[in-house]
Amino acid sequence: MGKKVLLGLSGGVDSAVAAVILKEQGYDVTCAFMRNWDALANNDILGNPTIQDDVCPQEADYMDAKRVADRLGLELLRVDFVKEYWDNVFTQFLDEYKKGRTPNPDILCNKYVKFDAFFKFAMELGFDLVATGHYARVSNEGETKLLRGSDENKDQTYFLCQVPVHALAKTLFPIGDLAKPEVRRIADEWELAVAKKKDSTGICFIGERNFKQFLQNYLPAKPGIIVDINSLAQVGSHEGVLYYTIGQRRGMGIGGDHGPYFVVGKDVEKNVLYVANGDENEWLLSDSCLVSGVNWFAKDKPQGELQCSAKFRYRQKDNEVTIRFIDDTTIFVKCDPAVKAVTCGQEAVFYHGECCLGGGVIDEVFYHGEALASRLEKRLANGR
Repeated sequence: MGKKVLLGLSGGVDSAVAAVILKEQGYDVTCAFMRNWDALANNDILGNPTIQDDVCPQEADYMDAKRVADRLGLELLRVDFVKEYWDNVFTQFLDEYKKGRTPNPDILCNKYVKFDAFFKFAMELGFDLVATGHYARVSNEGETKLLRGSDENKDQTYFLCQVPVHALAKTLFPIGDLAKPEVRRIADEWELAVAKKKDSTGICFIGERNFKQFLQNYLPAKPGIIVDINSLAQVGSHEGVLYYTIGQRRGMGIGGDHGPYFVVGKDVEKNVLYVANGDENEWLLSDSCLVSGVNWFAKDKPQGELQCSAKFRYRQKDNEVTIRFIDDTTIFVKCDPAVKAVTCGQEAVFYHGECCLGGGVIDEVFYHGEALASRLEKRLANGR
């Protein structure tokens, strides 16, 4: 038999086909289903469309994973990381929202659960490698590199930017060279029960939720006013500034014929949401930002400035940027041209061609040298 691999089998089609490929390549494959969320224990009531279901979605996913493992003649383990997910992912997620920032739970989950707790679990059991169904690739020629998935539409390197390099070096992404239609075809060819299963969406390991209601389970609603930053007039009311994201267009209930409004700022202390109308307004723009907690895959960091590209949110096109490390884990990023809706708490992920260089959390955004908070403060002062 080949090297021993522990595959995270989620009950979806991507990890199922990853199991097929590993089996065909001659690896000694064991599968593991991770349980990372307990809706009742975690008070996940409001906004949860499945709370009254006879079989919870995680158990349904486990049964699908079991059908796949049985079909392929593979052992399936169950492992519980509910505490690790709450302590390291969800607590940090809520703390960021309390500050008025917008974190990415998928990145936190990969960093602290899949490629920390799960990775350690695999190593302690004597496995040589771990594997997941991510659309990404790894190269271990010379230094370990994270490469974009071949299917540009499904590439998931953005979510993997915080994976520790020592874990990445022992990770396989078996479907990284495949396009999604090919993954579906293989699942159908092997008559896997999940061949036609809908792709999972929503929060990592939690699932689809009415997001505003979901947050109300943990961050109580605190109604306030919505102010047009240009006219300084009240144009609506909100349920709580913590529930909104910079650049958000929908869900504010602002009427009138002034064109679409976008969230451009939040005052958490005063509970005021600031908006501007039109998607070309300067309040949405940033031409530089500060990125902290950077995970850099290469052993040596660049000296001086480096021209590369960056994504400031998933599904965003690559933006040409110039970056410079100002300390070991902090990068100053210059964007030319300016970029819309760069949001504190989200992740900036850097690329050079097909290679993902690493990423970190957006801490502060600037336009013409001024931080967003200072711009808002100056506008309010001038309007008095």
